[in-house]
Amino acid sequence: MDDIDRKLLHQLQQDSRQSNAQLAEKLNISTSACWRRVKTLEDAGVIERYGALVNPARMGLRFEAIVHVHLTRHDTEALARFIAAVQLREEVTECYATTGQADYHLRVLCRDIDAYNGFLEEFLFLQPAVNSAQTNVVLRRIKANAPLGG
Repeated sequence: MDDIDRKLLHQLQQDSRQSNAQLAEKLNISTSACWRRVKTLEDAGVIERYGALVNPARMGLRFEAIVHVHLTRHDTEALARFIAAVQLREEVTECYATTGQADYHLRVLCRDIDAYNGFLEEFLFLQPAVNSAQTNVVLRRIKANAPLGG
């Protein structure tokens, strides 16, 4: 990956709806060279997908939390069931297995505190592998969805 690829990725992360001609002009390369570079980055898995960034609050999702989940069971089957269940929940927008005190960290978006309480009582605490969860309510976002550098 060279400087042009890095600039191309930066441009696409800023606005993936730019045309190939617009990208080529900004990078000062031909449209065919630009298209080949994009295709190469896609084929290599550097560009995983294209999408739109959505404002959760404008969709009525005004409650955001980071939930630190502690498991009681770490056997393969219990972990697989927990992961499968989390993947099906639309409130969970991100899930990370990490080192440290908590086993998993979830980013959860809900309509309000009542909806979040329902998520806890009707889903998370019913998972057999879950021992406890600690919630950190997000007061405001400082940095999110930042473009990756090279």
